[in-house]
Amino acid sequence: MLTILLNFNFGEAINKLLDKLNGWMNLIILKLPNFFLAIVIMIAFYYLAKVISKTSKKYLLDKVKQESIKDLSAKFIFGFIMLIGFFLALGIMDLDKVLTSVLAGAGVAGLAIGLAVQATLSNSVSGVMLSFIPSLRIGDFVDTNGYSGFISEINLRSIILRKPDNNYVVIPNSKIVDNPFTNYSLTERSRIAVSCGVGYESNLQQVEDLVIDTVSKAFLQKSDEGVEFFFTEFGDSSINFIVRFWIDFTKSKHQLEAQHKAIKLINERFDNENINIPFPIRTLDFGKNKLEIDNSNEE
Repeated sequence: MLTILLNFNFGEAINKLLDKLNGWMNLIILKLPNFFLAIVIMIAFYYLAKVISKTSKKYLLDKVKQESIKDLSAKFIFGFIMLIGFFLALGIMDLDKVLTSVLAGAGVAGLAIGLAVQATLSNSVSGVMLSFIPSLRIGDFVDTNGYSGFISEINLRSIILRKPDNNYVVIPNSKIVDNPFTNYSLTERSRIAVSCGVGYESNLQQVEDLVIDTVSKAFLQKSDEGVEFFFTEFGDSSINFIVRFWIDFTKSKHQLEAQHKAIKLINERFDNENINIPFPIRTLDFGKNKLEIDNSNEE
């Protein structure tokens, strides 16, 4: 008797399962046109988002100078249009109510996930901030966090620098926001310095006049600029000086080129005027501390 009852309950359960599967199959068949229509809508909104984002970026190209703002705005426009297409596709498949329930339940999960990815969220917020900072633009030459290079990209996670050796370094956005940086591209002119030393027998006034004349002729100084010359110290073997002057300076290569040129010209001018640039000299005097050789062990 118990065996018959068990067999009856099992068969009834199988029948209910088959009925449910048949119902789902009929529902899938009925919803199949809607499913294909939803796919077509998503594809259409994808291409529509690409066209609108590119068009908006071209429009912003005439209105906004910062490339980072244009890139970020185009990405937000693309995502917003895709989100509209996604909700429309769900509405066609009658899943909008299901999505509402899922989103309501995802609120708590989203809070937990947000706490777990605080660093990523911090970089994303920092990326938005950096995109709208006028003192940091794509193509600028900057020095930050121990790296120097041209800004090639600003995204929601990091800034990508192309170093002078053509290698790339990725720096998290939060590091840029929390630490100082130097942007050499913000100003067209900067002052640089070249140091040197002359022998103690030199005519210091002649040295000063020669250096100022040489640098002034080689590097054009504007009305509010000028060449500055200062003797700095009595060195071990020379009287040292520093000369400061202005150049067009938007990247580190310009500084190296100017220093290279100034050193060559100053050295050539000193050679022509017989002005000595001494190098450190060390004199060893063995007279005061004579060494005695022990020959007691020699045969």
